[in-house]
Amino acid sequence: MYVTMAEIGLRAMEGGYGVTAPNVYDEYSVTAAISAAEELNAPMILDLGPGMAVNGFHHFMKMVIEKARDAKVPVAANLDHGRTYEVCVQALREGCSSIMADRSELALEDNIAQCAELAKIAHICGASIEAELGHVGQGMTYAADRDAGLTNPAEAKEFIERTGVDMLAIAMGTAHGVYKGTPHLDFDVLAAVRKAVPNTPLVLHGGSGTGDENLARATREGIAKVNIFTDLSLAAVEALKTRGLPENMGVMQAVATLRDGYKDKLVHYMKLFNMEGKAW
Repeated sequence: MYVTMAEIGLRAMEGGYGVTAPNVYDEYSVTAAISAAEELNAPMILDLGPGMAVNGFHHFMKMVIEKARDAKVPVAANLDHGRTYEVCVQALREGCSSIMADRSELALEDNIAQCAELAKIAHICGASIEAELGHVGQGMTYAADRDAGLTNPAEAKEFIERTGVDMLAIAMGTAHGVYKGTPHLDFDVLAAVRKAVPNTPLVLHGGSGTGDENLARATREGIAKVNIFTDLSLAAVEALKTRGLPENMGVMQAVATLRDGYKDKLVHYMKLFNMEGKAW
């Protein structure tokens, strides 16, 4: 069942659980994510990297939409980190049920203006939209990035009122990629933003490497969507290392092993976020 991300996010927010948003990049990762969702009877948000909008996006989206529509559970396809107007519009034209308009590195007024325009377009297309306020930096520069980009709760209220976006990614101490240092999440920021925008599902970027305890608490306390990629990729490679690569192992067998490692780690997070049985 192909749905918008907002439909999934609102139910998660109201139900007090989180939903995984794994990055998918080929048919194998898409199949693994949807298979995990069906096995746990849970919704799934597929995050599509912006690179897909440049190379082969049309054919990739046809496959994603077909598999989402055939799924026994709700599935959304969301453009992740759409940093240009053109990429966001192309994603909508190709059938994404949601987009993330990432203008988080711009000044507040520019972020508001551009996200408000894209929100109008997304809603006309019957799609939903996520934006980011504050800025989630990179794990390799965590010491410098963490405190600089934390979300301001007062600005969050203004941002939602003026843009009309459906979901809001916040910065509360996570980072993209592999952390250089120990992640420290600011749950006071999460609580304050949750209070400021009580009707808007919140999103956490940089879930990988953040720790099960932190992520479980975040989903209990107001995070409706968690973006995961690095941990899934590392788990896929680790599965291949653990099972070995015999001389007679074909390429397809190796791919299947990678897919299983990706899926197993995704299932771990789905259970951690209390998603099991939440499909409708």
